[in-house]
Amino acid sequence: MTSRRIATLHVWGVPTRAVPGALLRMAADRRALRRTPGLRFAKLLGTGSGRTFTLSDADPRRWALLAVWDDARAAEQFSRGAVPGRWRRLADEEWSVRLRPLTARGLWSRQEPFGRPWPQRWDGPVAAVTRARLVPRRALSFWRAVPPVSADLHASPGLRLAIGIGEAPLGLQGTFSLWDSAAALGAFAHRRAPHREVVARTAREGWYAEELFARLGVLDAEGTIGGRDPLA
Repeated sequence: MTSRRIATLHVWGVPTRAVPGALLRMAADRRALRRTPGLRFAKLLGTGSGRTFTLSDADPRRWALLAVWDDARAAEQFSRGAVPGRWRRLADEEWSVRLRPLTARGLWSRQEPFGRPWPQRWDGPVAAVTRARLVPRRALSFWRAVPPVSADLHASPGLRLAIGIGEAPLGLQGTFSLWDSAAALGAFAHRRAPHREVVARTAREGWYAEELFARLGVLDAEGTIGGRDPLA
């Protein structure tokens, strides 16, 4: 049942000397992930500030893994396994969060990674995951539209964390954001003028060949990112 699915995000910070090792792990761990019991979906991701979604955003010292699991037990077993262990040997910082899918629409690599969760109320912090594959001929128009929305996002009340995520530095990009509440996320998504304008332009200008938006409830988290606990 999709209602039992658990999503996890692991974010590892690595020292500069470990960047080549992180690049190796990005390539080598794909095969290991395909053999992982209970894994429904997984993406190894680069990260960045998400302020422009261009190469200037990329942060080679921070990497992530987004995964969706059959249930909490599968997620927990993985967290004690070989893939996270190899990343921890490289990393000087780790933050991880477990999430309950609440709503999801769209596709990622032609899949519905979070299933089709039953709509439900959630009291407490929530996360949003967005991901898009750009139409190449529309990319320049999209990049020009991003900075005002990103600046408004980072100034939004109730935002705890926002990072850019993507399988590639250009053309495949998304965001992970963490909020005090569903109300805070909804206020940004539906009432902040820069975001409303971009949503309207997305439909009008056809920027995306594929897109996904998901809202997830935060079950628990541990560690730090950028030297702080975003939920503290």
